[in-house]
Amino acid sequence: MAQLWGGRFTKETDQLVYNFNASISFDKRFYAQDIRGSIAHVMMLARQGILTELEKEKIIEGLEGILSDVESGKLEITDQYEDIHSFVEATLIDRIGEPGKKLHTGRSRNDQVALDMRLYTRDEVQETDELLKKLLQVLLRIMEENTETIMPGFTHLQKAQPVTLAHHMGAYFEMFKRDRLRLSDIYKRMNYCPLGAGALAGTTYPLDREYTAELLGFYGPALNSMDAVSDRDYLVEYLSAMSTIMMHLSRFCEEIILWNSNEYRFVEIDDGYSTGSSIMPQKKNPDIAELVRGKTGRVYGALVSLLTTLKGIPLAYNKDMQEDKELVFDAIDTVKGCIALFTGMLDTIRFLKDRMNDSARHGFTNATDAADYLVNHGVPFRDAHGIVGKLVLYCLEKGKALDDLSLEEYKAISPVFENDIYEAISLETCVNRRLTIGAPGKEAMEHVIRIYKAYLDA
Repeated sequence: MAQLWGGRFTKETDQLVYNFNASISFDKRFYAQDIRGSIAHVMMLARQGILTELEKEKIIEGLEGILSDVESGKLEITDQYEDIHSFVEATLIDRIGEPGKKLHTGRSRNDQVALDMRLYTRDEVQETDELLKKLLQVLLRIMEENTETIMPGFTHLQKAQPVTLAHHMGAYFEMFKRDRLRLSDIYKRMNYCPLGAGALAGTTYPLDREYTAELLGFYGPALNSMDAVSDRDYLVEYLSAMSTIMMHLSRFCEEIILWNSNEYRFVEIDDGYSTGSSIMPQKKNPDIAELVRGKTGRVYGALVSLLTTLKGIPLAYNKDMQEDKELVFDAIDTVKGCIALFTGMLDTIRFLKDRMNDSARHGFTNATDAADYLVNHGVPFRDAHGIVGKLVLYCLEKGKALDDLSLEEYKAISPVFENDIYEAISLETCVNRRLTIGAPGKEAMEHVIRIYKAYLDA
């Protein structure tokens, strides 16, 4: 058992207790962050005269050798060590001897693990953001190609008014853009360095915490040593942001699953992102979309679990906080995997444009525009609403769309209708007359697309 303590104990830790207490099986994933933090700490110690230049050089050379050997596979991180910190320090001492024993001067495992987790999470926040950016690029490409692809817009899963595929995709662009803003906010709030906080009350060594923070790319040092070692707010925020990302992905997946059904037939998912049935040869299942939808609950669970773990912990550090890692690691892997897979699926999906248009035409999505036509010809809106309601009922009885009715059929219900009704209720007119910012009209959409392009370029 390689551990960083034990002087005041008279017997070995029970093996079951050791195994239960150890975190090496999961915290080994931030070995690079642990070594990076240790190098910065040693550079600061030497600058402050706490270590000699020779000691600094030997320790850094040893740490860089460990990093290189782990990454090349020459050195294995095994469970004979209690955690990643003991692995790095014990291996360093084995390799360079006495100078390695000075690595831990002026720090505690409490501020060390707080630093490692913060560095790791900061990297992952940036990677998540990059994945979202790639998804937005795919969405923007679909929008640019489909400003004239008419489809039904829905409320209550009922066909409501005609929109375009570009407009529909734009709603998800806004969602994922907000997700990126949340990640940016998290980065800004979390980017303060806990190293130098010690166990909870700082240290008597003359540490230069500003220098350490600068070396590690932080805005500055955390300003309260107790909070520095016990703060996991940034993990709660990150899990919350990831839960929101998964909620957005799940909503999108639900629509793709519906659109892929025989009843909708709006899309065809690429074979590379579909699966078949073991018994029904005709099936082509949207399994990726279903799995993303299903894994959303897994990420929600990590958020609730961490909140529950943290809610009763007194200041400062407590071992309960070790429970933050597996939850966060699993959620990160899940979210990043889901974004990447969803992006690939969306990028290769085929939109059945004629079917979308036909669905909008036969769904009476232009009924509101027929009512507006009557209003523009002097009919009070409430009366116009009733007249168009009767038109829809007549169409349902005859199996027709509003566009299919003859002028005589229109006039039989209201003499106000004239030949210009057909232009007024054409789907193209219905869409393109909506030109306010944020609406589905081609001109309005092209303006928004230019804004989105500038946003992604920036």
